Amino acid sequence: MTIARRCGVLGVLVALAAVGWPIGADAEAPARIEALPGTVVRWSVPGTKRCSMGSRSWEAVQETCYYPIDVLQEPAVLKVSRHAARGTTRAEIAVLAMTRESLDIMLPDIPQAHPSPVDLKRNERDQAQVAKIWTRREGPARFTLPLGAPGSPLPAGTGFGAMWIFDGKPESADLHTGTDYPMTAGTRVVAPADGTVALAENLFYAGNAVFIDHGNGLVSMSFHLDELKVQTGQDVRKGDALGLVGSTGRATGPHLHLGFRWHGARIDPQHVLEDPARMPAIGP
Repeated sequence: MTIARRCGVLGVLVALAAVGWPIGADAEAPARIEALPGTVVRWSVPGTKRCSMGSRSWEAVQETCYYPIDVLQEPAVLKVSRHAARGTTRAEIAVLAMTRESLDIMLPDIPQAHPSPVDLKRNERDQAQVAKIWTRREGPARFTLPLGAPGSPLPAGTGFGAMWIFDGKPESADLHTGTDYPMTAGTRVVAPADGTVALAENLFYAGNAVFIDHGNGLVSMSFHLDELKVQTGQDVRKGDALGLVGSTGRATGPHLHLGFRWHGARIDPQHVLEDPARMPAIGP
Protein backbone atom coordinates (compact mmCIF):
# COMPACT_ATOMS: atom_id res chain seq x y z
CA MET A 1 0.00 0.00 0.00
CA THR A 2 1.38 3.46 -0.90
CA ILE A 3 1.92 6.17 1.68
CA ALA A 4 -0.89 8.21 0.05
CA ARG A 5 -3.35 5.34 0.33
CA ARG A 6 -2.30 4.72 3.93
CA CYS A 7 -2.95 8.37 4.79
CA GLY A 8 -6.35 8.18 3.12
CA VAL A 9 -7.37 5.17 5.19
CA LEU A 10 -6.04 6.80 8.33
CA GLY A 11 -8.08 9.91 7.60
CA VAL A 12 -11.26 7.85 7.34
CA LEU A 13 -10.50 6.06 10.62
CA VAL A 14 -9.84 9.36 12.38
CA ALA A 15 -13.12 10.78 11.07
CA LEU A 16 -15.07 7.74 12.24
CA ALA A 17 -13.46 7.85 15.66
CA ALA A 18 -14.34 11.54 15.99
CA VAL A 19 -18.06 10.78 15.85
CA GLY A 20 -17.80 7.80 18.16
CA TRP A 21 -18.24 5.12 15.49
CA PRO A 22 -16.63 1.80 16.56
CA ILE A 23 -13.69 0.83 14.36
CA GLY A 24 -10.98 -1.78 14.07
CA ALA A 25 -10.94 -5.15 15.78
CA ASP A 26 -13.29 -3.89 18.52
CA ALA A 27 -16.03 -2.84 16.06
CA GLU A 28 -19.42 -4.11 17.16
CA ALA A 29 -23.03 -3.66 16.14
CA PRO A 30 -24.90 -0.96 18.13
CA ALA A 31 -26.26 -2.10 21.49
CA ARG A 32 -29.91 -3.14 21.30
CA ILE A 33 -32.61 -3.33 23.98
CA GLU A 34 -36.24 -4.42 23.82
CA ALA A 35 -39.11 -2.26 25.10
CA LEU A 36 -42.88 -2.08 24.96
CA PRO A 37 -44.94 0.87 23.71
CA GLY A 38 -45.63 3.38 26.47
CA THR A 39 -42.34 2.76 28.27
CA VAL A 40 -39.22 4.90 28.67
CA VAL A 41 -35.71 3.61 27.96
CA ARG A 42 -32.80 5.08 29.94
CA TRP A 43 -29.17 5.56 28.82
CA SER A 44 -27.02 7.09 31.55
CA VAL A 45 -23.33 7.82 30.95
CA PRO A 46 -21.27 10.62 32.56
CA GLY A 47 -20.60 13.44 30.13
CA THR A 48 -23.78 12.95 28.06
CA LYS A 49 -24.99 16.27 26.66
CA ARG A 50 -27.69 15.54 24.07
CA CYS A 51 -29.90 12.69 22.94
CA SER A 52 -31.47 11.80 19.60
CA MET A 53 -34.16 9.44 18.41
CA GLY A 54 -35.19 9.48 14.79
CA SER A 55 -35.41 13.11 13.65
CA ARG A 56 -35.76 14.52 17.17
CA SER A 57 -32.97 15.74 19.41
CA TRP A 58 -33.02 17.12 22.96
CA GLU A 59 -30.87 18.00 25.96
CA ALA A 60 -29.88 15.21 28.34
CA VAL A 61 -31.32 15.32 31.87
CA GLN A 62 -28.50 15.14 34.41
CA GLU A 63 -26.21 13.36 31.90
CA THR A 64 -28.91 10.81 31.12
CA CYS A 65 -30.86 10.21 27.92
CA TYR A 66 -34.49 9.19 28.27
CA TYR A 67 -36.18 7.75 25.18
CA PRO A 68 -40.00 7.68 25.48
CA ILE A 69 -41.85 5.15 23.31
CA ASP A 70 -45.34 6.20 22.24
CA VAL A 71 -48.18 3.91 23.31
CA LEU A 72 -49.21 3.50 19.66
CA GLN A 73 -45.72 2.71 18.35
CA GLU A 74 -45.85 -0.33 16.08
CA PRO A 75 -43.15 -3.03 16.34
CA ALA A 76 -39.97 -1.55 14.87
CA VAL A 77 -36.31 -0.93 15.52
CA LEU A 78 -35.77 2.67 16.62
CA LYS A 79 -32.29 4.12 16.20
CA VAL A 80 -31.11 6.31 19.06
CA SER A 81 -27.89 8.11 19.86
CA ARG A 82 -26.14 9.74 22.79
CA HIS A 83 -23.90 12.77 22.26
CA ALA A 84 -20.96 13.74 24.45
CA ALA A 85 -17.81 15.86 24.06
CA ARG A 86 -15.90 12.78 22.89
CA GLY A 87 -18.38 11.96 20.14
CA THR A 88 -21.61 10.14 19.39
CA THR A 89 -22.58 6.63 20.41
CA ARG A 90 -25.47 4.79 18.78
CA ALA A 91 -27.89 2.12 19.96
CA GLU A 92 -31.20 0.54 18.94
CA ILE A 93 -34.52 0.01 20.68
CA ALA A 94 -36.54 -2.95 19.41
CA VAL A 95 -40.17 -2.10 20.13
CA LEU A 96 -42.26 -5.19 20.81
CA ALA A 97 -45.93 -5.75 20.06
CA MET A 98 -48.27 -4.70 22.87
CA THR A 99 -51.31 -6.73 23.86
CA ARG A 100 -54.19 -4.34 24.55
CA GLU A 101 -57.14 -5.15 26.75
CA SER A 102 -60.60 -3.95 25.82
CA LEU A 103 -62.79 -2.54 28.56
CA ASP A 104 -66.54 -1.83 28.47
CA ILE A 105 -67.37 1.46 30.18
CA MET A 106 -70.98 2.24 31.07
CA LEU A 107 -71.49 5.98 31.34
CA PRO A 108 -74.14 7.69 33.49
CA ASP A 109 -76.69 9.96 31.84
CA ILE A 110 -74.30 12.80 31.03
CA PRO A 111 -73.84 14.88 27.85
CA GLN A 112 -70.61 13.02 27.05
CA ALA A 113 -72.62 9.78 26.73
CA HIS A 114 -74.71 11.20 23.88
CA PRO A 115 -72.99 14.36 22.60
CA SER A 116 -75.03 16.77 20.51
CA PRO A 117 -73.72 18.50 17.38
CA VAL A 118 -73.03 21.55 19.55
CA ASP A 119 -71.04 19.39 21.98
CA LEU A 120 -68.99 17.93 19.15
CA LYS A 121 -68.22 21.43 17.82
CA ARG A 122 -67.10 22.40 21.30
CA ASN A 123 -64.83 19.37 21.44
CA GLU A 124 -63.26 20.40 18.11
CA ARG A 125 -62.42 23.80 19.64
CA ASP A 126 -61.05 22.07 22.74
CA GLN A 127 -58.76 19.86 20.67
CA ALA A 128 -57.50 22.86 18.70
CA GLN A 129 -56.47 24.45 22.01
CA VAL A 130 -54.76 21.30 23.21
CA ALA A 131 -52.95 20.81 19.89
CA LYS A 132 -51.06 24.06 20.45
CA ILE A 133 -49.43 22.55 23.55
CA TRP A 134 -47.65 19.88 21.49
CA THR A 135 -45.95 22.53 19.33
CA ARG A 136 -44.46 24.48 22.25
CA ARG A 137 -40.71 24.95 22.13
CA GLU A 138 -38.92 22.56 24.47
CA GLY A 139 -37.21 24.52 27.24
CA PRO A 140 -34.72 23.33 29.89
CA ALA A 141 -35.82 20.50 32.18
CA ARG A 142 -37.44 21.75 35.38
CA PHE A 143 -37.66 18.32 36.95
CA THR A 144 -35.67 15.34 38.16
CA LEU A 145 -36.89 11.76 38.26
CA PRO A 146 -38.81 10.33 39.90
CA LEU A 147 -41.51 13.00 39.82
CA GLY A 148 -43.65 13.71 42.84
CA ALA A 149 -46.93 11.87 43.41
CA PRO A 150 -49.93 13.89 42.14
CA GLY A 151 -51.84 13.17 45.37
CA SER A 152 -51.56 11.48 48.73
CA PRO A 153 -52.23 8.72 49.29
CA LEU A 154 -51.84 7.57 45.68
CA PRO A 155 -53.64 4.26 45.04
CA ALA A 156 -52.70 1.81 42.31
CA GLY A 157 -53.65 3.10 38.88
CA THR A 158 -55.38 1.29 36.03
CA GLY A 159 -56.28 1.58 32.39
CA PHE A 160 -53.15 2.77 30.59
CA GLY A 161 -53.07 1.59 26.99
CA ALA A 162 -56.49 -0.09 27.16
CA MET A 163 -59.12 0.30 24.45
CA TRP A 164 -62.27 1.67 26.05
CA ILE A 165 -65.66 0.99 24.51
CA PHE A 166 -68.42 3.22 25.88
CA ASP A 167 -71.94 1.88 26.42
CA GLY A 168 -71.27 -1.14 24.22
CA LYS A 169 -70.85 0.92 21.05
CA PRO A 170 -67.80 -0.24 19.01
CA GLU A 171 -67.73 3.09 17.16
CA SER A 172 -67.04 4.79 20.50
CA ALA A 173 -63.75 2.88 21.02
CA ASP A 174 -61.09 5.19 22.40
CA LEU A 175 -57.48 4.46 23.41
CA HIS A 176 -56.89 5.36 27.06
CA THR A 177 -53.53 7.12 27.05
CA GLY A 178 -53.39 7.95 30.76
CA THR A 179 -53.80 6.15 34.07
CA ASP A 180 -56.85 6.43 36.33
CA TYR A 181 -56.36 6.67 40.09
CA PRO A 182 -59.50 6.01 42.21
CA MET A 183 -58.99 8.87 44.64
CA THR A 184 -61.62 10.27 46.99
CA ALA A 185 -63.59 13.28 45.76
CA GLY A 186 -62.12 16.50 47.09
CA THR A 187 -58.55 15.15 47.45
CA ARG A 188 -55.92 17.74 46.53
CA VAL A 189 -54.19 17.16 43.19
CA VAL A 190 -50.70 18.67 43.09
CA ALA A 191 -48.04 19.44 40.50
CA PRO A 192 -45.61 16.52 40.09
CA ALA A 193 -42.77 18.96 39.29
CA ASP A 194 -42.05 22.60 38.62
CA GLY A 195 -43.45 23.98 35.40
CA THR A 196 -45.71 26.41 33.58
CA VAL A 197 -49.44 25.79 33.20
CA ALA A 198 -49.87 25.47 29.43
CA LEU A 199 -53.65 25.16 29.75
CA ALA A 200 -56.14 25.14 32.63
CA GLU A 201 -59.63 24.84 31.21
CA ASN A 202 -62.93 23.02 31.39
CA LEU A 203 -62.92 20.69 28.35
CA PHE A 204 -65.89 18.68 27.12
CA TYR A 205 -64.42 15.20 27.57
CA ALA A 206 -61.55 15.84 30.00
CA GLY A 207 -63.60 18.05 32.32
CA ASN A 208 -61.60 20.49 34.42
CA ALA A 209 -58.10 19.84 33.07
CA VAL A 210 -54.59 21.11 33.80
CA PHE A 211 -51.69 20.71 31.36
CA ILE A 212 -48.23 21.59 32.75
CA ASP A 213 -45.09 22.09 30.66
CA HIS A 214 -42.20 20.81 32.80
CA GLY A 215 -39.48 21.55 30.24
CA ASN A 216 -37.46 19.09 28.14
CA GLY A 217 -40.65 18.25 26.25
CA LEU A 218 -42.40 16.72 29.28
CA VAL A 219 -46.07 17.64 29.74
CA SER A 220 -48.34 16.34 32.52
CA MET A 221 -52.14 16.20 32.26
CA SER A 222 -54.61 16.05 35.16
CA PHE A 223 -58.26 15.52 34.15
CA HIS A 224 -61.76 15.40 35.68
CA LEU A 225 -60.94 17.83 38.51
CA ASP A 226 -63.83 19.15 40.59
CA GLU A 227 -62.37 22.64 40.50
CA LEU A 228 -59.29 24.41 39.19
CA LYS A 229 -56.86 26.24 41.47
CA VAL A 230 -54.48 27.44 38.74
CA GLN A 231 -54.79 29.33 35.48
CA THR A 232 -53.17 29.21 32.07
CA GLY A 233 -49.72 30.79 32.06
CA GLN A 234 -49.18 30.42 35.80
CA ASP A 235 -45.82 29.20 37.07
CA VAL A 236 -46.14 26.34 39.57
CA ARG A 237 -43.76 24.54 41.89
CA LYS A 238 -43.66 20.84 42.70
CA GLY A 239 -46.40 20.12 45.25
CA ASP A 240 -48.54 23.18 44.45
CA ALA A 241 -52.28 22.50 44.40
CA LEU A 242 -53.79 22.27 40.89
CA GLY A 243 -57.34 21.39 41.91
CA LEU A 244 -59.47 18.78 43.64
CA VAL A 245 -60.38 15.26 42.53
CA GLY A 246 -63.81 15.20 40.89
CA SER A 247 -65.82 13.60 38.11
CA THR A 248 -66.23 16.38 35.55
CA GLY A 249 -66.27 15.53 31.84
CA ARG A 250 -66.59 11.94 30.63
CA ALA A 251 -66.29 10.10 33.93
CA THR A 252 -68.19 7.39 35.77
CA GLY A 253 -67.23 8.69 39.21
CA PRO A 254 -64.56 10.61 41.15
CA HIS A 255 -60.99 9.80 40.11
CA LEU A 256 -57.82 11.40 38.78
CA HIS A 257 -56.82 10.75 35.19
CA LEU A 258 -53.08 11.41 34.95
CA GLY A 259 -51.26 11.42 31.64
CA PHE A 260 -47.80 12.33 30.33
CA ARG A 261 -46.35 13.19 26.95
CA TRP A 262 -42.58 13.33 26.58
CA HIS A 263 -41.11 14.55 23.31
CA GLY A 264 -44.53 13.89 21.83
CA ALA A 265 -44.76 10.28 23.04
CA ARG A 266 -47.67 9.20 25.27
CA ILE A 267 -46.19 7.19 28.12
CA ASP A 268 -47.33 5.24 31.18
CA PRO A 269 -47.11 7.56 34.24
CA GLN A 270 -45.47 4.81 36.32
CA HIS A 271 -42.22 5.26 34.38
CA VAL A 272 -41.73 8.83 35.61
CA LEU A 273 -43.29 8.39 39.07
CA GLU A 274 -41.04 5.45 40.01
CA ASP A 275 -37.27 5.17 40.48
CA PRO A 276 -35.72 5.59 36.99
CA ALA A 277 -33.39 2.68 37.80
CA ARG A 278 -36.41 0.46 37.13
CA MET A 279 -36.58 1.57 33.48
CA PRO A 280 -35.15 -0.68 30.77
CA ALA A 281 -31.62 0.62 30.28
CA ILE A 282 -28.99 0.65 27.57
CA GLY A 283 -25.58 -0.26 28.92
CA PRO A 284 -22.75 2.29 28.80
